[in-house]
Amino acid sequence: MSAKQVKTVPASGTEIFVPLSKLKKSPKNARKTPHSEAAIEGYASSIAAKGILQNLVVEPELNAEGVATGFYFVTIGEGRRLAQLLRVKRKEIKKTEPIRCIVDTTNDAFEISLDENVTREDMHPADQFEAFKKLADERGFGAEEIAARFGVTPNVVRQRLRLGAISPKMMQAYRDGELCLDQLAAFAITDDHVRQEAVYERLSYNRDASTIRRLLTETHVPATDRRARFVGIEAYTEAGGTVLRDLFTEDRGGYLEDVALLDGLVTAKLGSEADAIREAEGWKWTEAHLDFPHAHGMRRIYPHSVELSAKDARALKVAQSQFDQLTEQYQTVEELSDDVDAQFGELEAEIERLEAKRQAYDADDIARSGAFVILNHDGTVRIERGFVRPGDEKPQSEAEQESGDRSRNGSHDADGQSMQGNAEGAEAASEEADDRPLSDVLVRDITAHRTLGLRLNLSEQPEVAIVAVTHALAAQIFYLGADAHVVGIRPVKTDLAAHAEGIEDTPPGKAWADRHANWARQMPRDVTELWTFVAELDHDSRMSLFAHCVALTVNAVILPLERRPRALATADQLAEAVSLDMTGYWRPTVRSYLGRITKARILEAVSEGVSNEAAERMADMKKADMAEAAEQLLAATGWLPSPLRTAEPRHKVMDTSNAARDGDLISETAE
Repeated sequence: MSAKQVKTVPASGTEIFVPLSKLKKSPKNARKTPHSEAAIEGYASSIAAKGILQNLVVEPELNAEGVATGFYFVTIGEGRRLAQLLRVKRKEIKKTEPIRCIVDTTNDAFEISLDENVTREDMHPADQFEAFKKLADERGFGAEEIAARFGVTPNVVRQRLRLGAISPKMMQAYRDGELCLDQLAAFAITDDHVRQEAVYERLSYNRDASTIRRLLTETHVPATDRRARFVGIEAYTEAGGTVLRDLFTEDRGGYLEDVALLDGLVTAKLGSEADAIREAEGWKWTEAHLDFPHAHGMRRIYPHSVELSAKDARALKVAQSQFDQLTEQYQTVEELSDDVDAQFGELEAEIERLEAKRQAYDADDIARSGAFVILNHDGTVRIERGFVRPGDEKPQSEAEQESGDRSRNGSHDADGQSMQGNAEGAEAASEEADDRPLSDVLVRDITAHRTLGLRLNLSEQPEVAIVAVTHALAAQIFYLGADAHVVGIRPVKTDLAAHAEGIEDTPPGKAWADRHANWARQMPRDVTELWTFVAELDHDSRMSLFAHCVALTVNAVILPLERRPRALATADQLAEAVSLDMTGYWRPTVRSYLGRITKARILEAVSEGVSNEAAERMADMKKADMAEAAEQLLAATGWLPSPLRTAEPRHKVMDTSNAARDGDLISETAE
């Protein structure tokens, strides 16, 4: 190498400025995995804000003859070189931008490249969080400004600022390894240090992040709550309410902190809805309730069928025809356009509006009864109409009053007149009177014989027995306080809404309510006409009413402290008998099931419903993510938890040998 050539190569340790276009990636760089786009973006943002804080280390490029080419290989600082090239692409700098470098021809390029990436210790994340917080507090930098200076997203900056603002006690626990980052992030859902520390003291062995979040938000209302959905987050915040947001998980809108304010807004809005219903429909009263008051103690009246006006009948026919034509036109289309979907929606609404006119309440019924305005589980309003307070019932006629007195006193004479005093004394003192009433003792005696005759005859006429039982059930189900039945069967009705929140709002719940209301509308107004109504129904209709009344008494609810093994076994047999398939009424969702069980149970469900492989792929997920993923996987499988499964019907086909064997078995048992 000539003297001139030697002079062109700077000595090792020399600081020089090299044009960016003269820098190349070193083939001796120990880092083989390329820098990520995010990392390069971060370098570029940092350099744009603060310049290159650490010199690049380079060695001259030599050709085959050992002559310097004027280019330099970057031994240390390849990420910074790529960041500057990105800035060139963005036209922030030129290719000729001088880059400060240190020449190193003494050390092995590969070894110092490896040393640069290995012999160092990253800053503890806690220090980073607090440093970001310091930039915001002392220099007034916002999230966007900090993000631009360090090449991260504003959301990442907000997360680090939130973590930097956590209680010093929590931060020290994180530094000491007593809390992991997920747990620290869970504490950061609130900036209340006192509350953070109080929850930390309450934690036992279970320090799961979801448990920490639950404890920190147990006095708040999630934005998915029906009250929040009914009022609206915007209305709540405009009223001065605050919303707690979780920057680290999908919080579905956050948590409303001022529960009293929210409840006040709900009460006011529900009350306004109730007032509007009363004014628009003419009810005597309306009451607003979060939940339906099942213990209202009122009789309910239902609307009766009316003929549509000619105008409405024509409009219904046109709307139904258009709906049918649209259905036929698009029956093979997998996904409807927004316009067509809107047309279907408009026609359905019009048909529903006109069909509703087929039912109407009498004006005098509306004038003396009222309606409950209820908040559904999904945050919508439900209106239950036609309830009559005891004080608003129509006065009984004189004959009805006498009948009521007889019923209460339990005594009757041959002409249906009531009697007073001691029956036996009256019988002894009035032997000479021809028009005296029969004594209670005698009436009791002869009506006992009549009852026996009724039992004997009824036992031989199953069809009439069905009428009697149906009458007894309907009289007690559809008429409040109507002691009109003679068969001693009493329905015991279990309020399922007390056991499963929101069950009335589900499609099966609404289907049952509609079925019950349909029968209620058909009931005669006077309970004394009920027997004739039931008796004159055709066989299928009578059996349908009978089945409905019996079904209302079914109770297969399993309570924590209630032990009814034989009854529950019967419930299983009933499920088999009616071929119950709960997939038509229920499916496992995050809200209904998956969000309320352990991760192990979720994985078990996926393993049973989908495959073991699918469950294994989910094993490392957080519980919330796991539950959502499981809901998607199980949606089309028909999987059910064991309490909802129905056993396969046990069909017993008996041949001659089986019959003989069973006969032998019976004989052996008898012996």
